[in-house]
Amino acid sequence: MERVFNFSAGPSMLPLEVLEQAQKEFVCYGSSGMSVMEMSHRSKVFEGILEKAQADLRDLMHIPDNYKILFLQGGGSTQFAMIPLNLMNKNNKADYVVTGQWAKKAAEEAARYGKVNIVASSADTTFDRIPELDESKFDKHADYFYITLNNTIYGTRWTKLPNVGDVPLVGDMSSSILSEEIDITKFGLLFAGAQKNLGPAGVTVVIIREDLLGNAMDFTPTMLKYDIHAKNNSLYNTPPTYGIYFMGRVFEWVKAQGGVAALQKRNEEKAALLYDFLDSSAFFRGTVQKKDRSLMNVPFVLPTEELNAKFIKEAGEKGFVNLKGHRTVGGMRASIYNAMPREGVEALVAFMKQFEAENK
Repeated sequence: MERVFNFSAGPSMLPLEVLEQAQKEFVCYGSSGMSVMEMSHRSKVFEGILEKAQADLRDLMHIPDNYKILFLQGGGSTQFAMIPLNLMNKNNKADYVVTGQWAKKAAEEAARYGKVNIVASSADTTFDRIPELDESKFDKHADYFYITLNNTIYGTRWTKLPNVGDVPLVGDMSSSILSEEIDITKFGLLFAGAQKNLGPAGVTVVIIREDLLGNAMDFTPTMLKYDIHAKNNSLYNTPPTYGIYFMGRVFEWVKAQGGVAALQKRNEEKAALLYDFLDSSAFFRGTVQKKDRSLMNVPFVLPTEELNAKFIKEAGEKGFVNLKGHRTVGGMRASIYNAMPREGVEALVAFMKQFEAENK
């Protein structure tokens, strides 16, 4: 069977070159005589895989030496608890901007451990924008300020970071990491689940400034302490070894494409193809305010639910899969992460034009 164009929000499309390389190495990695899946995480071979993955990510994102890179388990959702447990430790309060379901869940989880100040929210318009911020509502004594850089469900992204002064900025970059350049020094902590732009589900990357380590709340479980994982180089327990290996191969692939800047240019071009069509169509309609449109996740709708269902069905038959939108938005959503080739977006737009001509 031929591979389809997979527009899933995650787990999502992975680079074909990396999949083929992993296939070749699946049974025997290098001269080790075994698969990475069988390999001890304490072995010299795996330590080399881990260290190279860390080094390549540091290089790709220009991460300074005073930041630790952690490869953890538990998905992005575990970070909703780890962040307040480790950082909400001085004044026991934090600022949150709620721009979607994941930011909302993060704020709700943090409220279990301290006071959460909702600085702004776009819930009143179904998260179709990044809300304007009133800096007078920022708490100068907050232990951190939390944002979700790209909102997977609703297709919005931050194009300008908030000015939070000396308060550590914390960012969920799960659906946009390595898709565009970002100044890591603006953040105290960034995290990302792997299953969108980095590799298979099972690994979460945490990039944390060293001065934020070592102040976890007293009752924080050992496995949820950042400093424990930092001191043990992500090897305190058995990490998701195969996921780390695969992610390392993705980092090599990103380098081979020309790095993050080259992928950002490609992503901007791919997104423009789809947004330009949506803007010119009297049939399809994008659901996000133009100034805040995501490069990674593009939600759109047709005039009726019947047409939405028909489009999704016919698209699947043509090899465009996982286009159904989230239930809170409806319609369709095309996730066009780094691994989605330009050809996939061009083919989707051509099909959309054909569907419009036949059904309008």
